[in-house]
Amino acid sequence: MGEQKRKESKKPAFVFGKKNYKFMFIGLAVIALGFILMSGGGSDDPNVFNPEIFNWRRIRLAPMLVLIGFGLEVYAILLNPEEN
Repeated sequence: MGEQKRKESKKPAFVFGKKNYKFMFIGLAVIALGFILMSGGGSDDPNVFNPEIFNWRRIRLAPMLVLIGFGLEVYAILLNPEEN
């Protein structure tokens, strides 16, 4: 009888709450967007220099988005889930 109550009371629970996972997925999307914006800019011919590799999007915007995404991930981990 006691073992049955123990099995009933032990329900599997997620480590984080719904709010935490929402912020984690948003952070992952922002990181992925940053890496997508960082890609490209190369040249088909290795002997030709393409100055597009040093534009504002690849040098400033994309790394900033990646850092913001990592910040969101840390926030999502440290956020206390709402307990009912």
